[in-house]
Amino acid sequence: MKILWVKAGGLVPPDSGGKIRSYNILRELARSHSVTFFSFHAALENDPHPNLGDIFDRVVCVPLKLPPPKSLAELRDYTVRLVSPLPYGITKFCRNIVRRKLTDLMRQEKFDIVLCDFIAPVGVVPWGAPLPKVIFTHNVEAMIWKRHYEVAENALWRAISWWEWRKMEAAETKYLRLADRVLTVSETDRDTFTPFLPGKKITVIPTGVDIEYFQPLPLQESPQSLVFTGSMDWLPNEDGILYFLDEVLPLLKLRYPEVSLNVVGRNPSRKLQALADKEQALRLTGWVDDIRPHLARGAICIVPLRIGGGTRLKIFEAMAMGKATVSTSVGAEGLPVQNGTNILLADTPTDFADAISRLFDDIPLRQRLGEAARTLVNENYSWRKIAESFSNTLAEVKETYERSRRNRLKQ
Repeated sequence: MKILWVKAGGLVPPDSGGKIRSYNILRELARSHSVTFFSFHAALENDPHPNLGDIFDRVVCVPLKLPPPKSLAELRDYTVRLVSPLPYGITKFCRNIVRRKLTDLMRQEKFDIVLCDFIAPVGVVPWGAPLPKVIFTHNVEAMIWKRHYEVAENALWRAISWWEWRKMEAAETKYLRLADRVLTVSETDRDTFTPFLPGKKITVIPTGVDIEYFQPLPLQESPQSLVFTGSMDWLPNEDGILYFLDEVLPLLKLRYPEVSLNVVGRNPSRKLQALADKEQALRLTGWVDDIRPHLARGAICIVPLRIGGGTRLKIFEAMAMGKATVSTSVGAEGLPVQNGTNILLADTPTDFADAISRLFDDIPLRQRLGEAARTLVNENYSWRKIAESFSNTLAEVKETYERSRRNRLKQ
C-alpha cells in the first residue's frame, strides 16, 4: 500500500507517548509498505525530521512559527483563536500553508489511504478527496479536557478547560463521523465513541512496547525509591506528580523518612522545579537519553495520573523491564492489566500510599508482580505484533472503500 501519514507536532525525537507509539508503528509499516510522512510542527534548529528519509519513502515537513508552550505569546495566540469553532489543539497547527501543501501533495501523487495521526490534523485534511481516510485517535481528547475541568482549581484554567472540552467534543464527533475508520488504543476509548459511531467503524489497536529495548537490567534498586517517567510538559503528567507530592508523599514520609521520587522527563515546569528545591525527596532529571537505568534503579514505578485518555506507554515500558507498578485507575485505563496480578491500582491518597508500602515491605511480592508484568507484554504486545494488526486493518479499510466505490459506479 501507499500510505500518506499526516501528523501535527512532529515525530522525532520520540520522547512522548504518542510519538513513541506512532514512530514504532510507522517504522514497522515502512518495512512492507510505501510510506509518505507529512508533518507540520514548531520550527526546530537542526530539525531531525529530514533524517526520517532513511526510514520512509518520502518525508514532507512544514515548519511553523509557534509560540512557546505555556508562554504569554501562546496565551495571546489562544485568545486570537477563541472565535474558531475548533479547539486550540487543532487551530494552532492547522494553518493555510499546511492545508495548501497537503492538498498539492495529494494532487501530485496517488495514495491508497491517508491516515490522520491524532485529531489535530483534521483541519487540513481534504475530506472530499477520493480515497479512504483513517483517524488514529491515541486518546479521547475531549475526555482529557473534561478531566482538566473537573480537577482545575484556578478559575481561568477551569474556564479554558471547559471551553476546550466542549469544542473538542464537537470536533471529535464531527470528524470521526467523516472518517472511513477510527482507530483507538483501548476498548475503553472505543466505548466512549460508540454512542455516535457504529461499532464496525472502530478498530482497537493496542499499545505496544519495544521488548528488545526494554528489558530487566542488572542494576541494584535503591531502597525506598520511586520512579515516574513521562514528558513533564504534558499537563496530565504534571498534574499527577503535583497530586502525588501534595497528597501521597506526606503519608509515605511518615512511614519511610528516606523515601525518594525520581521524576524522569523533559521540561519540568517552574512550579515543579521550585518544589524540587524545597523537597529533598524529589529529584527532577529533565531530558535523559535513556530512561532505562532510572527505571531499573527505582524500587517501584508510580503512575498517579488523575487526567488522561488512551493508554500509558510508560506502564508497558516499566512492565517490560520487570518493574512493579502502582497506578491510579485512570493511569492504567485501557491497558489489559489485572490488579494484584501484574500491577497494583489505587485511587485515593491513602490507598496509593498503602500499595507502595506493601511493595516496599514485601520484596517477593514486588518481584512476582514484575515478572508477571514482563510475561504479559513479552507474549502479546511487541511493536511488530501491533504493526501487523495495524497493517491488516488499513488493508481492510482500503478494500472496503474500493468495493463500495465500485458498487456506487455500477448503480
